[in-house]
Amino acid sequence: MRYHRGVPVQTIPLEPVDGVEILTLIDNSSDMLLAGSDEVKRPRWDTGPRVESPLMLEPTLPRYLSAEHGFSALVSVTKDGTTRRVMFDAGLSTDGLARNLDILQLPLADVEALVCSHGHFDHVGGLHGLIHRFGARQLPLLLHPDFWLRRRIAVPNAEPFTLPTPSKQAVMRAGFDVIEGAAPSLLLNGSLLITGEVARATEFERGFPAHEALRDGAWTPDPLIRDDQAIVLRVRDRGLVVLTGCGHAGVINIVQHAQRLTGEERLYALIGGFHLSGRAFEHAIAPTADMLRELAPLLVVPGHCTGLPAIRALQDALGTEIVVLNSVGTRYVL
Repeated sequence: MRYHRGVPVQTIPLEPVDGVEILTLIDNSSDMLLAGSDEVKRPRWDTGPRVESPLMLEPTLPRYLSAEHGFSALVSVTKDGTTRRVMFDAGLSTDGLARNLDILQLPLADVEALVCSHGHFDHVGGLHGLIHRFGARQLPLLLHPDFWLRRRIAVPNAEPFTLPTPSKQAVMRAGFDVIEGAAPSLLLNGSLLITGEVARATEFERGFPAHEALRDGAWTPDPLIRDDQAIVLRVRDRGLVVLTGCGHAGVINIVQHAQRLTGEERLYALIGGFHLSGRAFEHAIAPTADMLRELAPLLVVPGHCTGLPAIRALQDALGTEIVVLNSVGTRYVL
């Protein structure tokens, strides 16, 4: 038993790894002009196969990667000379993820599991194309039990927008081996941690105020989106790598939760959606930037639902050499 900020915590023994590579398969942005670095590998202009383009002097063009309002990443973990892979989320459109995998010419035979951050459709829709393009093989699909809840956005004085909902029966029929759990769990021989349900501790990460869920036949407030979970890895001698989907739990809550679970205080990298876009979340931008500055990560990649005002604030707080823009096809080599 150990203590974290005065609270007793049972530490989960997350094994350190020699290296992690996170490849962005789906994100809101595709920018072929972004600069890279030793840790940030941008895709080449000529990524992927060429397609016919009769109006060009040389009548072909590269088939380039697609961006959409969603998120997906391929996580490769190297330890003792062996590399193993899991996928995190599946993007929004039914064919976007499969298309980008084709362009990147990535085989999926060695992907051992798919982890879903939560049940919102912009992280789930690509499962359809994935299974039709690459076939069913009982791939483990790890998620929180609330993943299947029907949900809607009910803004005052507006018609509620009911979110498309994943079907448990259809997902299982498609060939996925569905594994549900709210508690933290380990994959890859203890080298990859799924946070499970994240403890909410900060005062400013209040959740999604207009978000509702259908429970027992009635729409009820669901601001906390309890199924939100993240992936955590521990790079030897560097610290934690935290990968979020939307970060509905709040990225500071998620990082602190990872620190409590692992006993590792150092934050090496934070990558993914931080859900700071829109008026309902503006209040959380400044305290998030302040607390991230105190955590002193070496790399921050705010993508998907983070929003431009939050990205600017994070760059002001930590510097543009630390906070880099995400783009489809970018690899983060840690």
